[in-house]
Amino acid sequence: MPGGLRHFAINADDVPRARRFYETVFGWSFAPWGPPDFFSAETPTPGLRGAVQGRRSVGGQAMPGIEVTFGVEDIAAAVAAIEANGGKVLMAPFHIQGVGRLVWFQDTEGNIAGAMQYERPAP
Repeated sequence: MPGGLRHFAINADDVPRARRFYETVFGWSFAPWGPPDFFSAETPTPGLRGAVQGRRSVGGQAMPGIEVTFGVEDIAAAVAAIEANGGKVLMAPFHIQGVGRLVWFQDTEGNIAGAMQYERPAP
């Protein structure tokens, strides 16, 4: 089951400050999307989406500074593979309207990441 990097998010304690930093340093632009303190990032990498968002916790674990989400073809198969190979599901798969089904997991090294079965293929 192939799974490529499709999304990253930069978690910030001060979202406006983080936006200014990435706008100035890398020339990114941002648009509000979804919940409060969530901004979609336009970057120059085709097919890779980004965000700057307020820091939160998932499954009792504080999210790291930068998080990644891997695109998968079958979310149920990804969950089974995560658990069969020593990973831990932190938040059961849930649907994000217009995007897909997302699961948060912890790998064997304690890293937290997401796996998403997108509703549309990567561009």
